[in-house]
Amino acid sequence: MINNEKREIIRQDNVNGANGYILKESLLAPEYLGEHCKLFSKITLKPGCEIGYHEHHDETETYYFLSGKGMYQDNKDEIPVKAGDVTFCEDGNGHGVKNTGTEDIEFVALILKK
Repeated sequence: MINNEKREIIRQDNVNGANGYILKESLLAPEYLGEHCKLFSKITLKPGCEIGYHEHHDETETYYFLSGKGMYQDNKDEIPVKAGDVTFCEDGNGHGVKNTGTEDIEFVALILKK
């Protein structure tokens, strides 16, 4: 078990050229991720902050939204997202997300390598 108090939260500015910053909390240390898991983290986006559009190659990424509201970019489509929604970016596709609400968006991000 990894207690909440022991997990480090890292601030990353202008992710993929986007406005603002994210707060990234690794839910598992790198040594526990295994050979196919690249990322398993809780991400927080403050209002107005975003993760810029980016593509995935030889991997997939899933977001599970825990709180807040925003807009998810699925390739060229913009889709509203809220707590309870799950998005999936397939290998060879792209995505991004922006907090368009007044509360923090929190989601779990999982990147699996092929």
